[in-house]
Amino acid sequence: MNPTRAPRPDWLKVRAPSGKRVEEVSQTLARLGLRTVCREAMCPNVGECWGAGTATVILLGDVCTRGCAFCNVTAGAPAPPDPAEPALVANAAAELSWRHVVVTSVTRDDLPDGGAAHFASVVRALRREAPGATVELLVPDFAGDVDALRCVVDAAPDILAHNVETVPRLYPMVRKGAEYGRSLDLLRRAAVMRPTLLLKSGIMVGFGETEGEAVAVFRDLFDAGCRSLTVGQYLPPSNDHLPSAEYVTPETFEALADAAREVLVGIGRQRLRVERHGLVAVADQLRLGHRARDVALGA
Repeated sequence: MNPTRAPRPDWLKVRAPSGKRVEEVSQTLARLGLRTVCREAMCPNVGECWGAGTATVILLGDVCTRGCAFCNVTAGAPAPPDPAEPALVANAAAELSWRHVVVTSVTRDDLPDGGAAHFASVVRALRREAPGATVELLVPDFAGDVDALRCVVDAAPDILAHNVETVPRLYPMVRKGAEYGRSLDLLRRAAVMRPTLLLKSGIMVGFGETEGEAVAVFRDLFDAGCRSLTVGQYLPPSNDHLPSAEYVTPETFEALADAAREVLVGIGRQRLRVERHGLVAVADQLRLGHRARDVALGA
C-alpha cells in the first residue's frame, strides 16, 4: 500500500488520559527525574496502566546511538549513565506501589556492555525497595554481546523482553543498525541461560508487511523460546517519521491472533492466550507496556 497520512480511523481513537492518579504519577516521576514510555510515546493507555500499578521506565538518557525510522527518540551521542538512576526507579516503584515495572532503555552502543550492568542494578534495587513488584526488562540487542546478555539474565528479572519490531524484509527501512537474526539469537541464548525465564517479544504492523510475513515472525519467535507475543499498530510519532503504509483493521488483528494460536499449537507448545486487549489482538491500544503484566503472566 502507499504510505498514508490520512486521518486515523475511529478504532484508533481514544480519549486523552487524565485523572488524579495520572497527575500523582506524573508529579512523582518529574520530581525524581524519571522518563517513561507512557509519556514520551504519548501512549493513550497511560491512565489505565498507571491506575493498575504498572509503568514503563526508560533508562540511560534521552539520546539513542541508532535512529530507527519509527522511533521518537533523538539519535546522537548520549551522556554518561546516571549511577543514581537505579535507586530512583526503585524509589518510584515503592512510593507509587507499582505492581509491575517494565524497564527499557535507549540503545547505547557507546557503552562496552550496552547498558547491561545498569539494567542489572535496577533489578537489584527494585528487589530491595519494591519486593512485591514483578520486573520486566525490555532490552536492546546489546550488539550481540553474549556476556552483556548473561549479566541481565543473571539479575533474574521475572520477564525478559526484546522486540523484533517488524518483519525481516523491512529491517533496512525500519530498524537502522539492527539485525533480525541477532534479535532471535538473543532470545535463543536467554532461553538456554535460564530455561525458566519468561521471554517476550513484539512487532508492529502497518509498515507494509504481509500477513504471511507476520506469521513467519510469530513462528520464529516461538521457536526461539518466546511465550508472550504482542502485536500493535504502528503510528508515526510525527510527520517527519516513516509514514504508516496502512491502518490494520480489527478484523485483521483477530486473524493474526488466530494465526498465532495455530502456530503455537503447531509446534506443540503451551496454549497461547489471546484476548481483545491481550496477547496478540490489539490495534492501536497496544504499546510495549500496555497491560504488560496481564499479557506476560496471563493474569
